[in-house]
Amino acid sequence: MNIKFQLGLFGLVNLVSVLEFLACVPLLHRLPSSSLKNLSQLLIVKSYEIGEYVVREGEPGEGLYIIWEGEAKVIRPGIADDENDLEFQLKRYDYFGSGIAGLSNAVHRADVVALTKLSCLVLPREHSVLLQAKFIGSAEKSHETCSLVERILHLEPIMVDIFQEITPSYAQNYGNVFGGQLVGQALAAASKSVDRLKVAHSLHAYFLRAGDSKIPIQYKVKRLRDGRSFATRKVNAIQKEKVIFTLLASFQNEELGFQHQEVSMPSVPTPDELLSMEELREQRLIDPRLPMTFRNKIATAEFVPWPIEIRFCEPRPATNQTKSPPSLRYWFRSKGKLSDDQALHSEIAENLILLYICI
Repeated sequence: MNIKFQLGLFGLVNLVSVLEFLACVPLLHRLPSSSLKNLSQLLIVKSYEIGEYVVREGEPGEGLYIIWEGEAKVIRPGIADDENDLEFQLKRYDYFGSGIAGLSNAVHRADVVALTKLSCLVLPREHSVLLQAKFIGSAEKSHETCSLVERILHLEPIMVDIFQEITPSYAQNYGNVFGGQLVGQALAAASKSVDRLKVAHSLHAYFLRAGDSKIPIQYKVKRLRDGRSFATRKVNAIQKEKVIFTLLASFQNEELGFQHQEVSMPSVPTPDELLSMEELREQRLIDPRLPMTFRNKIATAEFVPWPIEIRFCEPRPATNQTKSPPSLRYWFRSKGKLSDDQALHSEIAENLILLYICI
């Protein structure tokens, strides 16, 4: 039987030592010191003997476990126990858990057993909100009401048919410019040169050079043809006086077209039943079935929010080195409320389609 007591209530552990300990846990590096102080008052200490189960696969998730003293090992479902697999032997500062990422019925994904006498600091799941860092682009840091994807597609006019994109500050962390951004912004520039009755119905895109996210991009529109029903535009994206990307787009007045056979909708969970990418990331951070080095790398890397919300129908506990089927099913949409602009919706649709291809 494990022994447990609460740090803040009994004061059995020096809280200064606890704060110093928490500051060394990779998962908590993203949190401000005030959050660590709040955590220290809510943690519960649980103790285990050699060979005792800390958590069992299938049991309801209680929250986040952090190794305070001793060692433990992860017994992964369907995988033979290997005492030499150090990636799944947990030591001081390592962490695991389940049930803190948005699902009320979440359960532990693997057995964890004490290899030595073991003490863990446990943050109950009802306090898991304290683990959520205030990332770039969060509601607290932005007073703008339009969606993030709409801000990315906003272009500043320089001259007639010449526009400049306004790169979000966080985008500089990417280094190179993502292809969907070039396609969406170039289509936005082209759309501004046609009448509002025409909408984009086809395009060709050519990526010529890598774009630098630290340098503004200019989009120069060339009007190739204007007809009664169709209009054609060419757009060059330019950095350092060199063309890095070219778009050729055709616009057409809306009219009835051919009806094409539709693929039947597969039987998949609804979006409300699934975790978002941000919630899935939080869950993967504490999933003991993933290597500790992999989880520490994710925990300490800066997280930049996507303007697109994605919910995977079949999320898998996998890394880049894990073999998996060459197919994915997921729901996706732009984040935030969009303004009522048909051209804008076309530009965003192109971004979503390109995202679909890339994933």
